[in-house]
Amino acid sequence: MRPVVLCADDYACSAGVSEAVRRLALGGRLTATSAMVLAPRWPEDAAPLRELRGRLDVGLHLDFTSEFAVAAGHGLPLGAAMRRALLGGFDRAAARAVIERQLDAFESAWQAPPDHVDGHQHVQQFAGIREPLVELLARRYGAQAPWLRVSRAPAGLRDLKSRVIGWMGANALESIAAGDRLPRAKWLSGIYDFSGGEAGYARHMATWLARAPAGTVLMCHPALPQTVGSEGGDAIAAARAWEYAHLASPAFAAQCASAGVQLQRGRDLYTAAV
Repeated sequence: MRPVVLCADDYACSAGVSEAVRRLALGGRLTATSAMVLAPRWPEDAAPLRELRGRLDVGLHLDFTSEFAVAAGHGLPLGAAMRRALLGGFDRAAARAVIERQLDAFESAWQAPPDHVDGHQHVQQFAGIREPLVELLARRYGAQAPWLRVSRAPAGLRDLKSRVIGWMGANALESIAAGDRLPRAKWLSGIYDFSGGEAGYARHMATWLARAPAGTVLMCHPALPQTVGSEGGDAIAAARAWEYAHLASPAFAAQCASAGVQLQRGRDLYTAAV
């Protein structure tokens, strides 16, 4: 069986997302989640998640681009953040302070260090963010450093969107993480345009599972269908509902079995070996 980490991003961004993550984790359909600690719900939603400690990896979804990051004073729209990364990079000292505050907020509510770190809209590998991030993780956690997500699609799963994500710094992040001997996941799947409905998502999932190399992180963005739209402002609300419906279904379990995939936690897969 090929090990794959199935990670639900955006925990705490809404009540429906948080509840969906907890239900899927209880059912053995997730092995990781990443928390948006700038969301006002994070301290509240961390408490029931602690009851699932040991069932899944819980990590920091580093945020420089959401409405929560904008409200915190450091956030930018994704396009502006990409331009900054490409035109000289983020100010490293300022980024370091932002990262440290988010690590503090994570630990304050979770009452433990993160199992992993990734980034909302893949900002963890943007220039000016990736360097202080790796430095901080190595200094703060040493040999117990969380594993890092490298947002790079496997060769058989690359389209224009996934290539752009990778071009924003996947190779550079992996290189500097290797230099500090940080554990990391080399491959990311689950990238699509959030269209196609549940049937389209099921077809994507079959392809992702069939082509994922061992150790791939497969990201997802579920929310309870009955809550979608109730909190407003979520551009992928419809996709969240159909992702949850498929992940909770017997069809998803059958897909994993057919593809020879076993869902595992990243902390059991990734090491600090260069």
